[in-house]
Amino acid sequence: PVGDTAPMSENDPVRPLWQPSAERRERANLTAFMAFCADRAGRPLESYDELWRWSVDELEAFWAAIWEFAGVRAHAPYERVLGRREMPGAQWFTGARINYAEHVLCGQDPQAVAVLHTSELRPLASLTRGELADAVAEAAGGLRALGVGPGDRVVAYLPNIPETLIAFLACASIGAIWSSAAPEFGARAVTDRFAQIEPAVLLTVDGYRYGGRDFDRRELVAGLRAELPTLRHTVLVPYLDENATLPDALTWQELCERGRGTELRFEPLPFDHPLWVLYSSGTTGLPKAIVQSQGGILLEQLKKGLLHLDLHPGERIFWFTTTGWMMWNFLIGCLLTEASIVLFDGNPAHPDLDTLWALAEQTATNTFGTSAGYITACEKAGLQPARVHDLGALRAVGSTGSPLPPEGFRWVHDHVGEDVWLFSTSGGTDVCTAFVGGSALLPVYEGELQCRALGCAVQAWDEHGHRLEDEVGELVITEPMPSMPLRFWGDEDGARYRESYFEMYPGVWRHGDWIRITPRGGAVIYGRSDSTINRHGVRMGTSELYRAANAVPEVQDALVVDVPRGGELWLALFVVLADGSTLDEPLERRIKQRIREDCSPRHVPDAVLQIADVPRTLSGKVLEVPIKRILSGTPPEKAASLDSLANPRSLDYFVELASRLSSERDAA
Repeated sequence: PVGDTAPMSENDPVRPLWQPSAERRERANLTAFMAFCADRAGRPLESYDELWRWSVDELEAFWAAIWEFAGVRAHAPYERVLGRREMPGAQWFTGARINYAEHVLCGQDPQAVAVLHTSELRPLASLTRGELADAVAEAAGGLRALGVGPGDRVVAYLPNIPETLIAFLACASIGAIWSSAAPEFGARAVTDRFAQIEPAVLLTVDGYRYGGRDFDRRELVAGLRAELPTLRHTVLVPYLDENATLPDALTWQELCERGRGTELRFEPLPFDHPLWVLYSSGTTGLPKAIVQSQGGILLEQLKKGLLHLDLHPGERIFWFTTTGWMMWNFLIGCLLTEASIVLFDGNPAHPDLDTLWALAEQTATNTFGTSAGYITACEKAGLQPARVHDLGALRAVGSTGSPLPPEGFRWVHDHVGEDVWLFSTSGGTDVCTAFVGGSALLPVYEGELQCRALGCAVQAWDEHGHRLEDEVGELVITEPMPSMPLRFWGDEDGARYRESYFEMYPGVWRHGDWIRITPRGGAVIYGRSDSTINRHGVRMGTSELYRAANAVPEVQDALVVDVPRGGELWLALFVVLADGSTLDEPLERRIKQRIREDCSPRHVPDAVLQIADVPRTLSGKVLEVPIKRILSGTPPEKAASLDSLANPRSLDYFVELASRLSSERDAA
C-alpha cells in the first residue's frame, strides 16, 4: 500500500504501535498530493520517503505544487518560485501579490463553523465563517479609522480568545504587522519584546482568570504603555470585568463600531511582506524579534494543515496553547483549510487534568493537540480518558513542546484510543512550524517522530559538518524554507540572524536541537543542544531569567538549565549569593516571585540551589550546555574541555548532583 513501511527486517524486534488503515491511507490528502506530484516529477512517487526526497531535491517544483494544489489566490502571479537558493537570503515567489487573511475568510461556506471557543470566564460558543468575516471587516475598518496601514505594528497583550483571532486577521487584511504576548507574561518580558518593534496600537485585556484565580493586569498595562512611546492608540478588551476601563483607551466595542458597515477588503501585498513578529531568546541581549512573511507562512501552513495534519472539511482541531507560543499562530493557520479550530483559555489542570479531555468530548474534536508535558502528567495521574469520555470523534493526537517519551506513546494508545493516530512533532518559533512530525501514511513507533516534513531538508550533523546516520547530532536544515525569517527586527546588517543560525555551519541552518534520524526515516529528538529554555512549549532565553534572578539583591551570579527527568523537563536555577546570605525559604520565594513577575509563571524554576561558583570559560562564558550534559549523565571530561575553564573545580558540584539524580532515577 502507498506509504506503508515495514520493519527493517524479519528479525527486527521493533514493531509499530499503530498502523494506518487502508481506508485512512486512501482518504489522506497526502495520497492525492503524491499522485499530483508524480505528474510533475515525471515518475511514480510511491512512498512518503520518495515524496520527501523529491520535495527537498526539487524545491521549486515542490513549492509550486503546494501553491497549485492548495489553490493559492494571487492578486499578481509570481515570476519565479526561488530567486536565490541560499541561506540566508533566499527569495521566494518574486512578483507575487497575496493576502494571508483572504485565504482564511474567502471561498468557504459562510455557514460552516470556523471557531469553537471557551475559557474559565466564558462558556462554550462558536463563530461561523460568515460571522468571523463580518467581525474581521469591522475590526479592520476600526483600525483603518485609527490610521493603521501596511507596515504599522499592532501588538496584543491578549489571551486565546476570539477577539485576538479577529484582531490578527484584521491586521493581516490591512498589511499591518502583528505581534502578541500572553497576559501571564511579566512586565519586563512584554516590554523587552514589544518595545523593539515600536508599535502604533496596543490591544489588551484588563485581566484574566487562570486556575480559578483572577489576575488584574491594568497596573502592568499602564507601565507597559509608558514604555512604548510610539503608541498612538490603546484598545481594551474587557475580559475579567465587562465594565472595565482604561484611561485614554478605546474599548473593543468602540473600535468595532468605528468600522461598522465596512466591507471586507484585502490589501494586495508582496509575498515577502511581514505578517507578524515572533520572539525567541538566546543567552544574551533582548529576545530575537523574528519577522516572518505573509507568503512564507501562508504556504507553510497550507502544507502543514493539508498534508501533515491531514485536515478535512468539517473536522475540528484543538491545540492547547497561549498567545505567547508559536502554536497559537500554528493553530489559527488551520483555518486556511476547511477545518474549524477550538480555542481554550485557562489552566488545563483546573479543576483537574481531565478538563481538556472533557472539552474534546464536548466539542467532538477530531485532532487533539497538546504538550508532551501534559500527556506525561496524565499518564502519571493514571487518567483513562477513553473510559470516562466519549472520544468517538477523535482520530488524532498531536504532541509538541518537548520530546514525548515512549511511555507517553503507550499511554495514548492504551487510554485514549488504539485507533488514534499519535503524531509527535518538533520544530521552532524561528520558522513557526515543525521540521519533523506526522504523516497519515506511516506507522507510529514508540518514542519516534514519524518523518521529516516535506520541503524540510533535515539532517543530523556532527560538530565537523559530517552527516550522521542513526546517530545523535545537531539538527540542521540544508535547504531554505519559505517560512524562515525575513530578518530580525532592528538587525540591520543581519549579523545577529547569521550568528543565531549559520555561525556553526556557514550556509546551513543549525537549529539547536539534538536529533537522530532512524533507519526507517523517522526521528528522535533529544532536547536542546543550545541553552534556550523550552518550558511548557514557550521558549525563553536564559538571559531573561538571569536578568530577573540577578535583580534580587542577594543574588550575585546565576546559572539555569533544564534537563529531562522522569519524562518531564526539570528546570533548575543555581545561584551564587552575596557574602552573609543564605538560601532560605523566604529568599527562594522572592527569587521565584521575581522570575514569575518579570518572565512568566511557566518559567519559575522547579528548584533553586546554592552554589559557590558558576562554571565559566576563560573568556567568561557560562557553561550552560556542558552542565546540561553533565546532569544528563555525560562524564565531565566529555562534556567540557577542562583546559578552557576559568574554574574547573566548579564542575565538582554538578558531577555530584548528577550522581544523586541518577541514584534517584534508579530508585524510582
